This record gives sequence, structure tokens and C-alpha cells, in this order.
Amino acid sequence: QVQLVESGGGLVQAGGSLRLSCAASGRTFSSYAMGWFRQAPGKEREFVAGISRSVYYTDYADSVKGRFTISRDNGKNTVYLQMNSLNPEDTAVYYCAAAGLLVARTESDYDYWGQGTQVTVSS
Repeated sequence: QVQLVESGGGLVQAGGSLRLSCAASGRTFSSYAMGWFRQAPGKEREFVAGISRSVYYTDYADSVKGRFTISRDNGKNTVYLQMNSLNPEDTAVYYCAAAGLLVARTESDYDYWGQGTQVTVSS
């Protein structure tokens, strides 16, 4: 079992930056591939970024276009999402999730989810 708590969301103007954090409990954090998803009102939850158990492989949705960077610090049991050049289309609730072993893009591959943190980008 792992518990995930997101933080770092807020209101930012278009073109600005935010860094989200996801703090995980337990001593098995390094056993999980991690991902970030987001969901806007009335829309399906969508994959944003994923990272393997090491820092050597990452995966990003086309929509972030290299603007976002996912990273992790296993010593701190924390995953980060650095978001740059934000635009209003990035407005959503962002969720951190833990997969079993492999990074994936589908929700069903993730076993544990945080409660989400709101990101609002204004024009």
C-alpha cells in the first residue's frame, strides 16, 4: 500500500510556471512507476507524464509538448511535475498515481491515486 498526497497547485497567469509535488508514504516508493494525470470539468482524466522506477525513462503526453518535466526523488518519497509555459488549456485537477512496475498511459495500470490538486491558468 502507498498513500499519495499532491500539493503545489494554484492560480497562475498564462506563460507562468508551477511545480507540483506528490508525497508518498511507506518504504516501498521506489518499487513503483509513477505518473501524473489531469482532469478538467466534463472531460475524461488524461495522462500527462510518467516516470519509471529509476530516473532514466520518462513519457509525456503530446499536449505538454516538452513544457512539463516529471522527476522523482526516491530518498524523499516524492514525485514532481515542473510545468512551464502554462496556458488556460492546462487548467485541471492534477492527480499523482502509482503503478506496479512499468510506466504506462492508461488509468487501469495504476494502483494508487492521490486526491488531486487544482491548477488554474488565467489569460
